[in-house]
Amino acid sequence: MKRRDIIRRAGRSLRQAKARTLLTSLAIGVGAFTLSVSLAAGEGSRQYADKLISSNVNSQALFVYKDKTLMGEGGFSSGGLKEYSDSTTQYGGLNLKSLTPKDLEVLSNDKDIEKVLPMYLVTAQYFTFEGKSKKYTADISVYDSTVRAEAAVGTLPPLGTQIKDDEIVVPESFLDTLGVKDKKSYVGKEVTLHLVKQKQPTEEEIAQVVKTQGPAALAQLVESEARDVTFRISGVTKNSATSLSASSALFIAENSAKELSDFLTEGTAKYQSYIAATAIVKAGVDPATVKARLAGKGMEARTAKDLQGLLFTIVNLLQGIVAGFGLLALFASIFGIINTQYISVLERTQQIGLMKALGMRSKDVAKLFRYEAAWIGFLGGVIGAATAWGLGTSLNPWITDQLGLGAGNHLLVFLPLPIVALVVGLMVIAVVAGYFPARKAAKLDPIEALRTE
Repeated sequence: MKRRDIIRRAGRSLRQAKARTLLTSLAIGVGAFTLSVSLAAGEGSRQYADKLISSNVNSQALFVYKDKTLMGEGGFSSGGLKEYSDSTTQYGGLNLKSLTPKDLEVLSNDKDIEKVLPMYLVTAQYFTFEGKSKKYTADISVYDSTVRAEAAVGTLPPLGTQIKDDEIVVPESFLDTLGVKDKKSYVGKEVTLHLVKQKQPTEEEIAQVVKTQGPAALAQLVESEARDVTFRISGVTKNSATSLSASSALFIAENSAKELSDFLTEGTAKYQSYIAATAIVKAGVDPATVKARLAGKGMEARTAKDLQGLLFTIVNLLQGIVAGFGLLALFASIFGIINTQYISVLERTQQIGLMKALGMRSKDVAKLFRYEAAWIGFLGGVIGAATAWGLGTSLNPWITDQLGLGAGNHLLVFLPLPIVALVVGLMVIAVVAGYFPARKAAKLDPIEALRTE
């Protein structure tokens, strides 16, 4: 009997038991629906992450550091804008290996690196906003020109360009904390940083002063030096899902940050010592090769692809969890197929005996039931995938709006090839599930089968 004829006969047999076929297919459809959504969510998340990295981060930038814990669990966190109080003291509680001037020289002399930007740490005792009487504290960082920032109001320079030395960029969340409704009115206003430099004399200096001038001179030795620096707000960074710019720190220009950092650390062990730096690799050079070379010099580095890989790892983990539920549904549906096929064999015992008596071979009988199982898998896969595609496509705009993914971005992206592969995979699973019922049908004795009532 020809394979095409067996496939057609299998289809006719299933049509004769429409309700049972539909219910079994729906059981598979539940798993197919979950797996289709999982595949679409994984693809959508990867496309979004790829777009996020490629459009926000300079692909030639390397984040260089020496302390491995800097990129470990926890990392750095900031509490955002807080009101200043005289009864509180800022204390980082971190002891990290730093990049020395010698390390920065090694980076600058590397033939494949065209620019090195140290991470200047500027700690203000407090700062004030023009028109506001309260004092506030928050992190202060260099405006990262390698990461694209999106402006809520005001103007921000394009990727790769620094802000001016007298400018400061404020996160939108800070103005929300201040209760500012008209954010545009704050562009051009001033922010004043109050810096306090604490002198840190060495043990030898303390001993020398006590010996020559007496204990009373110690107060003068450790006397702090205060300085107020004023900046003009040039832009307000938008809280955006498509921007990687930080939203919990004030941003100042590279030159300003260097000057203030040197002022605060001069005369201390932290002078010209930085926890990290950004190195811009020359165009045409793979940053990964520079990263490998720096590893041999005791420096760690992260590329834009590393950041992308981290996001992909998270996406794959979440996708795996969702897919797990789909696999559980498929596992349950396997027993449904086995049960359906066994019932079909019992109901059609006489029919099987007649087909064998008329010359149908046992292997063709087995094929008939396997093709029936394949049809069930196909119908279940198509029903589940089609439902997922229709529902996902219609809900995509709402999901995008709720998650704030930005225009043109979708969480669920359905690709034809994975869906086709899923349907084929379900057909194979169905055939495997129908193996034993098909084997039972193939082994029936035609005479005994015809006697069955």
